[in-house]
Amino acid sequence: MNYQETLDFLYHRLPVFQRDGARVLELKLDRTLQFMHYLSEPHKAFKSVHVAGTNGKGSVSHMTASVLQHAGYKVGLYTSPHLKDFRERIRINGECISEEKVIDFVETHKSFIEEFKPSFFELTVAMAFDHFASQTVDIAVIEVGMGGRLDSTNVITPLLSVITNISYDHKEFLGDTLPKIAFEKAGIIKPTIPVVIGEYQKETFPVFERQATALKSELIKAFEQSLPQWFQDNSEFDLQGPYQQKNRLTVFAVIEELITQGWAINEQAVEDGMKNAAQSTGLMGRWQWVEPIVLCDTAHNAAGLAFVLKRLSELQFNRLHIVLGVVSDKDLTEILPLFPKRAIYYFVAPNINRALSAVDLRNQGELYGLIGNTFSNIPSGLAAAKRAASSEDLIFVGGSTFTVAEIV
Repeated sequence: MNYQETLDFLYHRLPVFQRDGARVLELKLDRTLQFMHYLSEPHKAFKSVHVAGTNGKGSVSHMTASVLQHAGYKVGLYTSPHLKDFRERIRINGECISEEKVIDFVETHKSFIEEFKPSFFELTVAMAFDHFASQTVDIAVIEVGMGGRLDSTNVITPLLSVITNISYDHKEFLGDTLPKIAFEKAGIIKPTIPVVIGEYQKETFPVFERQATALKSELIKAFEQSLPQWFQDNSEFDLQGPYQQKNRLTVFAVIEELITQGWAINEQAVEDGMKNAAQSTGLMGRWQWVEPIVLCDTAHNAAGLAFVLKRLSELQFNRLHIVLGVVSDKDLTEILPLFPKRAIYYFVAPNINRALSAVDLRNQGELYGLIGNTFSNIPSGLAAAKRAASSEDLIFVGGSTFTVAEIV
């Protein structure tokens, strides 16, 4: 198989949550452990940092990896989902896994894959861990896919666990209250392994405190960190956005703990790594200007969108155009009230099975005073916005990772 045929095999033969939704999701660890055993336990062959949370875990993972790269280490980075290319999920020092290695992994293990029938996510985690082990990385930063306790990544025993923040997302799997969701995230805390908590929330912090105490794990409060002077100039960081300051606090606490554990990371590596995280790791879609008046962000739940939309309201522009597309299992009653009524809307649908149709999104949007037209796809919606906008206007593209993926 060539690379495209290999991807077609993975997407068409395996259940894919990002594409097909809840009906294909099976949250349990025993299958991942079976896969690890078949691969000769690659998850035990490298050191790691494990990152969970509702918002910010991707940015924290990329910034942490960037700092470690700048400190001279060979760093694996596993994140999900990808924006443009499957290979974005698995990187070493910012370089995506090669097409040849993706092909080789699938062809070598094809018989097992066809018999075992892992989920797409289980296979991706297995491929990443096998790649990091075979390439003898010094350390890998591993981002949780969903939740934590039963996420496939939770077979590792890291040097450090990290939880960024907790808000409502995937309630059908993780729970309908913040403490219930926090319990799932707290599942990545391991006995005697330190855990960094990125943000204090009165509903969730006691959950982390109880779990850390029960497991004799040191609990590190990132939100109480004192920061160096160079943190103050937000414009010097290539990861922009209103939420990144909290993420930087979290990363700073992570790096301080790794230094305590004996990792050689000087202040220059911390500064350079954090200021150049997107460039060093290839991160896209976080408060990213794709054209002079076109801004996108992958925020897709209420907490993340609230941050982004607040920052949008603080920018200077004449008219605001919003190209909006979401997935069908999103609770629109939580997110649509956040959007400004004075914007001009271009309702679209991402090119995936889980997408909510543009017509349905427009109909729901009208209930909240969001007025606009529907478009057959994202490129046509963006093109219409660009035709209608002046150089003094702003176009924002968002609502879903999959919406942003089609324009970056």
